[in-house]
Amino acid sequence: MDVLFKSIDVRDLLSSHDLDESSPLSAPDLRLLIDRLNLHSLHIKSKVHSYIQSHHHHFLSLFSLCSDHLKNSDHLSRQLSDLVNLLSSSNGSKSIDVEIKETVDELRIKNEELGVKNEILKLVSWIVKVNDELGNVDKDLGVGKFVDAAVKVIDLKAALRVSDNDDDDDHETEPVVFGLLRNKWRDCFQKIQEVLVKFIENAVRFDHETNVVHVKNTLSVNDIQGVELSTVLKAMDVVGILDYGLAKVADLMTRYVISPALRSGYHSFSVEEQKVDSGEVAEVVLRITAPSAPQIGNMDAEIIYSGVNVVIQFIFNYICFQNSSWMHLFGRLTWPQMSEMIISNFLSKIVPNDASKLADFQIIRQLTSEFEKSLKEVAFISSGKDERLTNFADNVEVHFATRKKVEILATVRELLQKSDFKLPKAYSRENAGYKNGGNVDLLFSSERCVISEAASRLMEVVHQTLKDICLSPATVALEFYHAARDALLMYEAVIPVKLERQLDGINQVAVLIHNDCLFLSQEILGLPFQYQSDFPTSMKGAAFIDLGIRYKLMAEEILLRQVQLVKHNLMEAIDGADGFQNTHQPKRRESAEFSIDQVAFILEKVRIIWEPLLLPLTYKGSMCSVLEAVCSRMTKDILLLDDIAADETLQIQRLIHMLLNNLSSLMESLVAIYQTTKPQGASSASIDDLVPSLPRLRILADMMDMPLKSITASWENGELANFGYTSSEVRDLISAIFTDSPLRKECLWRIENIKF
Repeated sequence: MDVLFKSIDVRDLLSSHDLDESSPLSAPDLRLLIDRLNLHSLHIKSKVHSYIQSHHHHFLSLFSLCSDHLKNSDHLSRQLSDLVNLLSSSNGSKSIDVEIKETVDELRIKNEELGVKNEILKLVSWIVKVNDELGNVDKDLGVGKFVDAAVKVIDLKAALRVSDNDDDDDHETEPVVFGLLRNKWRDCFQKIQEVLVKFIENAVRFDHETNVVHVKNTLSVNDIQGVELSTVLKAMDVVGILDYGLAKVADLMTRYVISPALRSGYHSFSVEEQKVDSGEVAEVVLRITAPSAPQIGNMDAEIIYSGVNVVIQFIFNYICFQNSSWMHLFGRLTWPQMSEMIISNFLSKIVPNDASKLADFQIIRQLTSEFEKSLKEVAFISSGKDERLTNFADNVEVHFATRKKVEILATVRELLQKSDFKLPKAYSRENAGYKNGGNVDLLFSSERCVISEAASRLMEVVHQTLKDICLSPATVALEFYHAARDALLMYEAVIPVKLERQLDGINQVAVLIHNDCLFLSQEILGLPFQYQSDFPTSMKGAAFIDLGIRYKLMAEEILLRQVQLVKHNLMEAIDGADGFQNTHQPKRRESAEFSIDQVAFILEKVRIIWEPLLLPLTYKGSMCSVLEAVCSRMTKDILLLDDIAADETLQIQRLIHMLLNNLSSLMESLVAIYQTTKPQGASSASIDDLVPSLPRLRILADMMDMPLKSITASWENGELANFGYTSSEVRDLISAIFTDSPLRKECLWRIENIKF
C-alpha cells in the first residue's frame, strides 16, 4: 500500500528529453501527460484491489469489531441515561447520592474506630508483656539467674526509652502507664544493682587481723544460693555497672594491699587456692607479709615490682577471670593512684642526688620497663600514656634537676629569711669585714662595696649552680639555668617585703639593700663572660642581662627613695622657721635657730648612715643633692621676705652663718672625697662647685649688712649675676631691706636697666 501514500511528481511521467523547465508544456505534451496519468491511475486501482482481496479476512474482523463496539456504546448510553434519571428523581426521601455518601462516611468511621481499638489492643498486650518481663526480672534475681535478669533489664530499658538522664517532663504527653512502667523499671534496676553489689562485697573481703584477702568463687546471699562470682561480674557488665562494682574491689585492694606495701617498703605476697572435694576452687586467699625492717634502696626495685606483680596476677586470675576488658577497666580504676604511689614512695626517693650517679639509674629504668610490660600483657594498662613509671624513669635527669632546683631555691629562701642586715655599732669603711657580709670588689668598678651576707651567699649559690650547668647534659642544664634565675629573682621577691618598714625610713638597712642590688647587678652582668662559653650548645643563648638591668634600676630606686626621704625631713625642719620672718623677735629667733639645729642634726645623722656604706661617689652625689636642696630652700625663703628690719637683717645673717658653721665638717669631707675620687687630670674643686646654691646663700648673708651702693655695685660688676641672682630678686631684696628714698629709687633704676 506504499504506492497510495507517496506523492506523484508530474515531471516524472515525461521523458527527460521532452522536458524543458524554462518553457510551458505544449498540447502534445499535455495529451501525453494525461494518457500517462490514466495509466498510472489504473495501476493504482489494480494494486488496491489486489491488496483488499489478499486481506479480506482481516477487513471482515475489523468491521465486525467496530459493529460490536457500536452496540456496546448504545447499551452503555441507555444504562447511563437510566442512572441519571434515577439520581434526579426524588419522591420526598433522601437522594441516592446523599445516602451513598453517608454510608461511605459511616464505613470510614467504623474502620477508624476498629483501627484504634486494634492499636489499643496491641498497646495493652505490649504493656502486659513488659509488665510480665519486669516481673520475670524479680523472679530471675530470686533464683540466681543474674545474667538473664540483666539482659531483660537492658532490653526493657530500650523498649521503655529510658535514658541515663531521664526526665519525666519529657514524657508529659504520654499515657500515665508509661511513667508507671519506667518507675517500675528503675526499681528493678536499683534492685539488681543492690543485689549484685552485695554479692561483690561478700565475694572479696579483707581480714585486718590476719592481713589476708579472701575471694570466694561460689556465693550465697540470703535465699540466693550457689551463684558464681564470674556470673555476678557478667551481669554487672551487661547492665552497665561493672565499673561501680569493681570500684569497690579496686578501693579495697588499693587501700589495704598496694598502698601499705608501697608506703612502708616491700611486702611478700603468696596465693593459696582452697578447693572442694570435686576439685573446683571454692576460695582463693592472698596472704600479705609486712617487712620487719622496711628500707628503700636500688636493689629493692625488683622485689617491689615482683610483689606488685603477684597482686596484679591475683586480680587477673581470680577477680577478673582473665577477661581482658574487665582487667583493663580494673586498671583504669587503680593505675593512676597506684602509679602515683610508686613514683612518690619509691622512684622519686631513689633519684640520684649526684649527677655522676645518673648512669646507675639505668638498672631501675630497665626493671621499671619490664614491670609495665608485664602489666600490659594482662591488659592492666595500655601503651602510651599509661606507661607513667617508664616515662618517669626515662626523664630521671629532669627529675634530678627538678629536685636540685627545689633544693637550691629552698636554700636561698632560708638564707634570705634568716638574714638580719645588721651592722656592728663600731662599723666603718676602714674595718672592712663584719659577720653578715663585708667589702667586696665590684666587677665593673674599681670601688669596693659593702654588702649583706644574704647577697654574698646568694651569689655563691648562683656561681655553684652555673658551674654545674657547665658539667651537665642539656636537659639538666636548662633546669639549673632556671634555678639560677629564680634564685636571683627571689632576693627581689623576699627582701623588699621582709624589710618594707626599713625601706620606708632612713637607716643602714635600706642603704645595705641598695648596695646588694648594685652588687647583684654587676655580678649578674658578668656571668655570661664567666660561664657562657662552657654552657651546653643548646644554651649558648642563655642570658641574665635582663636581671642585671633589673637590679640596677632597683638600686637606683632605693637610693632615690632615701634621698627623697632625707629631703622631706629637711624641708619639714626648715618649715619650722616659718620662712625666717621677724627673726628679730626672741620667739621667732629661737624657732629659726631650732630649725637650723634640726637641719644640722638630720644631715649629721644621714652622714653617719650613708658615709660608711655608700660608694664614695654615690655618697658625694647624694649628699650634695641634699645640701643643694637645703641651701636653695633657705635662700628662696629669705628672698621672699618683703619687709626686713635692720635688726632682722643681722639675725638672718647670723642664722646663715650658724648653718654654714654646723655643716662645715660635712662640706670639708665632701671636698676630700672629691679630691680622692676625681678622674686623673681633673682640676680641683671647692664646695661651691659641688653645691651650686651654697655661694648664693653665702652672698645673701653678706648682702644683709652691705650698703645699698655696694649691693648696686655688685650687681653692676656682674658678681651677683654670677652667683645666679636675677634682677628682680636683687631689686626685691633692696626694697625689703632699705626704706624708700631717692637713692633707693636710683639704685633700683640702675639695676633694672643693666642686663646680663
